[in-house]
Amino acid sequence: MDESTEQREHGMDATGEGTRCGFVALIGAPNAGKSTLINALVGTKVAIVTPKVQTTRAPLRGIAMVGKSQIILVDTPGIFATRRLLDEAMVEAAWGGAADADVVVFIVDARLGLDDEAQMVIEGLERAKLSAHLVLNKIDLVKRDALLGVAQAFNERFPFGRTFMISALTSDGIDALRTFLAEAVPEGPWLYPEDQVADAPLRQLAAELTREQLYLKLHQELPYASTVETEAWTEQSDGSVRIDQVIYVEREGQKKIVLGKGGATVKQIGQAARREIGAFLDRRVHLFLFVKVREKWSQDPERLRMMGLDMPGKAGRR
Repeated sequence: MDESTEQREHGMDATGEGTRCGFVALIGAPNAGKSTLINALVGTKVAIVTPKVQTTRAPLRGIAMVGKSQIILVDTPGIFATRRLLDEAMVEAAWGGAADADVVVFIVDARLGLDDEAQMVIEGLERAKLSAHLVLNKIDLVKRDALLGVAQAFNERFPFGRTFMISALTSDGIDALRTFLAEAVPEGPWLYPEDQVADAPLRQLAAELTREQLYLKLHQELPYASTVETEAWTEQSDGSVRIDQVIYVEREGQKKIVLGKGGATVKQIGQAARREIGAFLDRRVHLFLFVKVREKWSQDPERLRMMGLDMPGKAGRR
């Protein structure tokens, strides 16, 4: 074992000084801004962001480096009232991410205040006996006097450790939150290389980037019954990569929506996704999209497991 490896395993960097590393779970209602915040904290895009609620399905980890601290940010699905197996698995994943984290951050859309969904999350924190810090997001859209009232209402309802007011979109307040998290994670060795920004297979990240474009293009017309899977990843001799993906929907009518007239819609989705994937990989991408019908895939436990979701009730956290 060389000296640098031994230092890393004992929580030391190359200078011999201590390092910090820990998991920070971001929880909250759908569309509170969790994915946007992860991207802002990491400094690059690792989580997909769309106007459609419940975009995040399985926990995704973004990695932020602050000095000698490695912050592993867990972007959890939004917590909401469930109606189907996919919903239940997503909420289960959110609470699982919170229970396993070193630090829990509750993100709130400050415009909505202490509404029913926020109350639901707080009740979950109480049942799980979890401590948490409060982040009021989207402060650029709220008057300061109203913002102070929102912060007071939340802190009277639950004993939050610290309260931060930010705009993940404009990065206002992000530096203070990032600095706090760097000090809040425990001492210990880094778990990832210093230049790694996400913990997910490239095939999964590529599928997520395509799903983002699918939602952005069709979020009004297409229901949640759609998902994207990377079926093949072929390295090319010129350094580029060929990626074959399948967009699954639940009904034939949905397939027609995704394809569009003469295949125009899926072509537009593919062009946008190829740009995003190419920018993330920093290499040329050849993307081929196929659209297939798979009835009731969102009720299929095997499909949910492939997406990284455990079965509801497995952890007993809801």
